[in-house]
Amino acid sequence: MRIIVHTGKGGTGKTSISAATALRCAQAGLKTLVLSTDAAHSLADAFERDIGPEPVALAPKLWAQEVDLRHSMDRYWGDIQRRLLAMFHHPELEDLVAGEVTLLPGLEEGAHLLWLHHYYERGDFDVLVVDAAPTAETLRLLSLPDVTRWWFNRIVTLARGASRVLGPLNRAMGKDREGGDAVAQLEMLFATLDRVRELLADPQTSSMRLVVNPERMVIRETQRTWTCLNLYGYAVDAILCNRVLPEEVRDPWFAAAKQRHAENLALIRESFGELPLLTAPLLGVEAGGLASLQQLGDALYGQRNPADPMHDGATHRISSAPDGGYVLSVPLPFTRHDDLDLFRERDELTLQVGRWRRNFVLPHTLAGLEIGVARFEDACLKIHFPAADRTSAAR
Repeated sequence: MRIIVHTGKGGTGKTSISAATALRCAQAGLKTLVLSTDAAHSLADAFERDIGPEPVALAPKLWAQEVDLRHSMDRYWGDIQRRLLAMFHHPELEDLVAGEVTLLPGLEEGAHLLWLHHYYERGDFDVLVVDAAPTAETLRLLSLPDVTRWWFNRIVTLARGASRVLGPLNRAMGKDREGGDAVAQLEMLFATLDRVRELLADPQTSSMRLVVNPERMVIRETQRTWTCLNLYGYAVDAILCNRVLPEEVRDPWFAAAKQRHAENLALIRESFGELPLLTAPLLGVEAGGLASLQQLGDALYGQRNPADPMHDGATHRISSAPDGGYVLSVPLPFTRHDDLDLFRERDELTLQVGRWRRNFVLPHTLAGLEIGVARFEDACLKIHFPAADRTSAAR
């Protein structure tokens, strides 16, 4: 199964492009589901059809779904939270405190990730096209497995401690506890989130595609998004530029806008290097309904199959160093040295870029080595781990 995630600044046309992409995949004979994870759903408007919280058939081999958070929470998270709440609830604890402890950071975003895992495991579709929320919400979604690892380690400690202390009290009071297997369910939940992260970070399975308009402000935000996706190890394989004024527009009133679009397209090509740039013109009609989506898909992809990977999307990698040690390289385009912070705690490496932070769990190859020198070269952070004998000699 291929997963294609479209994200970008709000208003760039992500939903229309997601719908057009899904339609093209279906027409290529691939069983396709387009899934909206944006709280402000507009897939129904793009297809001009009613779409609900479960897949709805729209055309041959094409289905669509608008994720409803209440529906998802009831399906995936409600029972686990009720069990955790029961585990922590005790006459000596306030209900509010117990409820706060059991609230998972990014709870709503997590429901979206669980849908991806659900469809991947079932194998009902060949292609899953994700109409993601604007960039800030999408980055919170994609960073969720890393962010919640901190929460998980601590909540399990608290839960097990509470179970040991409060369990005998409740049994003495004749109360039945419901939280006996809550921790086990939490461990399964986080294993699922980790699995989704692996799927989304595998360029053979998933592609992140950034939707832009030929406007400088949009391009700048897209550059920051690309940096953050590299930080978290997600592969971007194409830039999709939407609403470009077509060449056949000759009205002098549009001359300045066309010139600006040409300049900004050159900026996109310069900024994103080897990433393929696909463009779609500003259509003469509003994108809505299968006919206009067909027109948009034809203009954007030409003879391409949208489901094919368009670039290897390489992110961080580990390579051998001349001294027998290793170098961890993390591409961070559009980042200044002053924006970077690096922390190390045992086998965990924390890299912070501005307000975004990622925790790298180091492989065994690196976990036993000290950090030597970290350099920022050619828009790439290179962290040197000297060989163990050299590290020992230096001490």
